[in-house]
Amino acid sequence: MHTEDVLKATRTGLWRWDSATGASTVDVRTAQLLGVPFRRWRAENGEERPLTVAGPTSEAPSETPYEAPYETAGTAAGTWGEPGAGAGPRPWEETMTLPEPSIRSRIHFSDYVDLTATATLALAEWTLVEAVLRIVDENGDVVRSVRTRMMPVEEEGALSLIGTIAEIPESAAEEPPSEESQTQSREAFLLYTGRALAEARTTAEVLRIAGSLVIPGLKPRALAVWSLERGGLVLVGPLAQRPVPQHLLPFMEMSVESDHPAAAVVRTGRPVYLPSPDDYRREFPAAWPQVVLVGNKGWAFLPLVISKRTLGAWMVAFAEPIDFTPEHRSLLTNLARMLAQALSRTSMHEMELQLSSGLQRTLRPTRKPGMEGMKLAARYMPSGGGMEVGGDWYDVIPLPAGRTALVIGDVQGHDVRAAGIMAQLRIALRAYAAEGHRPDAVLARASRYLAGIGRPEVMTGGAEEEPQQRQQRREAYGEDTSDDERFATCLYMEADPVAGTLDIARAGHPDPAIWLADGTMLIRATAGGLPLGIDPGTEYPTTRLLLEPGETLLACTDGLIEVGGHTMETGWRRIQAVFREQSQRGKGTPNDLEEFAEALVQSAVRPLSGEAAGPLADRREDDVALLLLTPDPAYAAERAVAAAGVSRRTTFTVAQAEPDRIGEARHQLQNMLFDWESEDQIDGAVLMLSEMLTNVLVHTEGDAVMVAECSGARGNRLLRVEVSDTSDALPHRRTPGELASSGRGLMMMEMLAGSWGVDPRGEGKSIWFEMRENVSAPAWA
Repeated sequence: MHTEDVLKATRTGLWRWDSATGASTVDVRTAQLLGVPFRRWRAENGEERPLTVAGPTSEAPSETPYEAPYETAGTAAGTWGEPGAGAGPRPWEETMTLPEPSIRSRIHFSDYVDLTATATLALAEWTLVEAVLRIVDENGDVVRSVRTRMMPVEEEGALSLIGTIAEIPESAAEEPPSEESQTQSREAFLLYTGRALAEARTTAEVLRIAGSLVIPGLKPRALAVWSLERGGLVLVGPLAQRPVPQHLLPFMEMSVESDHPAAAVVRTGRPVYLPSPDDYRREFPAAWPQVVLVGNKGWAFLPLVISKRTLGAWMVAFAEPIDFTPEHRSLLTNLARMLAQALSRTSMHEMELQLSSGLQRTLRPTRKPGMEGMKLAARYMPSGGGMEVGGDWYDVIPLPAGRTALVIGDVQGHDVRAAGIMAQLRIALRAYAAEGHRPDAVLARASRYLAGIGRPEVMTGGAEEEPQQRQQRREAYGEDTSDDERFATCLYMEADPVAGTLDIARAGHPDPAIWLADGTMLIRATAGGLPLGIDPGTEYPTTRLLLEPGETLLACTDGLIEVGGHTMETGWRRIQAVFREQSQRGKGTPNDLEEFAEALVQSAVRPLSGEAAGPLADRREDDVALLLLTPDPAYAAERAVAAAGVSRRTTFTVAQAEPDRIGEARHQLQNMLFDWESEDQIDGAVLMLSEMLTNVLVHTEGDAVMVAECSGARGNRLLRVEVSDTSDALPHRRTPGELASSGRGLMMMEMLAGSWGVDPRGEGKSIWFEMRENVSAPAWA
């Protein structure tokens, strides 16, 4: 005996329900028991096509349908579907997929609500689903009762329920529906629709639900939503009709003053019920010639209003004329209110997300970060709730002499104010780094800056503000944010790709982690101070780390560590698991930093296989920012060779009181270039050095320090000359007259040097030039 024979003999159908989409895959027997009409059709070449749902949206040609009637339990077993018994369908061989609205329209709504709740619980607890369902016809009248039994299954990560369905003999299906049953159906429908709209997160989801409503006691043929935008009505639903059908084009955009029921509803705020075409033609004669082409025979237009604000209009159209009873009007009014609330909520949420995403884009680096000599990957992921803005950030700042500053930090809070403070702090850190300060000085200045936001006495050193003064300022300027003081954690690293060193200053931030070449992960302890903004006088010691070729450094915010409710200790253990997982693929070190960064981000979104929730699982989700850094072996080797190739180096100091030593500096540079092949280049270098030293003595009050280096093989050597001083004043271009005795220094540098520049230092600046042997300067080319 085969399973198919048992199913056929017991009049039992098969039913598979997809939990993700709500769609059901059923055989012919189940479709009959549910009362879903279907059709069989053949192509012109005689090829048989799969079964499809019968109806106006069916793709099957209407001239070749096969619609099987419902077979009652008393029908002889051999008269339908037997092999060889005609062209009828075989229920044990063929299946069809039914969308969720098709199933929902054939089950009593209170039973459907109970079924979905039981199915959700069964999927969560992996238990059996048993339910008795009342099957209704197109008018909502009960025609039979069925019993279904289903069990959860998982295939390729998708959860489904699969089981059987059979009719309950001698049911009370033939009894006329009672008023109580209809009331229960309407209440269950409102409960189900309200829950679906409350769970919708986007306007598109709300419109999809609004376009697939199966209203008990009513048989809508079409549903549409108009949105009030900039003084006009725009048809926004149903979403599925793209491209827009020709008969709907006149209604895509309408003026609020137009002669159309939707416009009238928006103008007056009152619903419009049109039971028949005669009513429509009499009330809205201008719109009728275009409406008659659609083919509807009854209409209900209701305003979408929330808090006395009109959002648009909702239309429910019917295939036949209809008398709108008080129960119908009450049901439609309640639906319109729920729809308006859902649209208002989701549109506001989408506006906030658009604002927050735009804000985050402007606050993060606009281009993919990169640095010469090291490979770098960075990621930022906002928190999962609210406006998705926060205070986490990262930054990559180019510094003089091939160095790069890497910054990662976290401002306290997950709101717009935290994002605003983060933007100010990021700009301040960039400014302090560009001035050439060391990591400890950068963080000390940033802490003082953050502490002074809203507290000018911190910056000026004056007395603290009195309560009376604070109250006066609050009354004068509105909301006072001085009491909302924030702090920030930060990790500032200055990387030297030539030496492979990292000078790190830390302000209350988690320590970095190093992934060694053999796949071991170590958390590198670094000296640190208080978070920024707590104590303006805090000092931040510097720790130097050596990053060897093959090693990778991870710097991250606490959001990556504590995701899922982990503590710092358990969070580092779960990150270590990601390291191990990556090391198994990359044989110790990650070949692709971008892939590794993505793995870390995905581990924060989806837990690792077998990972349990942390001890603080109810903690609010935090932002995540991370930086990955590894030396470029080729660059390090190249720069090491270049550094080893420095054949000559000389230094010389010219004090303010000894201007005659400028001549000695010129002679020292000439002697170092005794075998330089281009005499013109030697003269140009000496002239530029003399100009740089003279400018220091004339325009500053400190001494000038010269450093000259010559490197490379003869005939292709590189000369670099650098003059530094303790003044922060930068040179600027001037336009001297014909008889002026000064102001031509920068013009001379541009003409004679192969390249030149000015690098700010923590205390002062350095101006430099370079020229390559036997290579003409740009002005000479």
